[in-house]
Amino acid sequence: MKLTHLTFLFLLTTILACKQENKQLTRIEGKLLPITDSLELNKTIDSVIAPYRTHVNKDLDSVLAYAMDTYSKSDGELNTAIGNLFADAIFEQANPIFKSRTSKDIDIVLVNHGGIRAIISKGNVTKRTAYSIMPFENSLVVAALNGKQVKQLVDYLVRAKRAHPIFGLKLTVDADYNLKEALVNNQPIDTTKTYYVATNDYLYNGGDHMTFFKPNDSLYVLDYKIRNVLLDYFYKKDTINPSIDDRFIKLQE
Repeated sequence: MKLTHLTFLFLLTTILACKQENKQLTRIEGKLLPITDSLELNKTIDSVIAPYRTHVNKDLDSVLAYAMDTYSKSDGELNTAIGNLFADAIFEQANPIFKSRTSKDIDIVLVNHGGIRAIISKGNVTKRTAYSIMPFENSLVVAALNGKQVKQLVDYLVRAKRAHPIFGLKLTVDADYNLKEALVNNQPIDTTKTYYVATNDYLYNGGDHMTFFKPNDSLYVLDYKIRNVLLDYFYKKDTINPSIDDRFIKLQE
């Protein structure tokens, strides 16, 4: 019996296919490589880096302002001194920029409690302080929200029961966290009105489950990093002395 060329190829393929084994991954092995400070210093490399390190540390330790006390984000239940400073600084620095571009004012500032990454210690406030508080590269945006969305924003804050930094809002809840009053610029929320809400790009894109920013009437990108907001704010302040106030309070029965 003679095999044609095609028949031979078919038989060869079939034989090879039968010999193939199904291989499955059964075990993964790894090795822990700890990173410690026990590595020997390379003096040559260190001598090259040293001048830059000295320059950077000198710049970071330059004094911008003086803090009258130590401020931490754990100092209050629904609003804190450092959180209020954070929100106030954003409004004070960003509103002139926003107004110059749009002829409108920012109505509300909202950033997240978790975004404050360090305390402000009593004494000198330096550039390093600003980098410690805000180590991220988040930038400011302003979203145009309707009144219904602002009510969703308020509902989020009431449910969260956290001292998220806010400006322009005044919220009051009872002892059981039922909303008693919500004001924007000391006025009740108007569902037919457009409000301009400053936040960071992380929250605008849904971070911390803040989904109420989208959709919106319009978005304004300020090209202004929040860390730079703090640096500029501290630079123009001789002394900082923020306080806990009544922007978000719980009534005591």
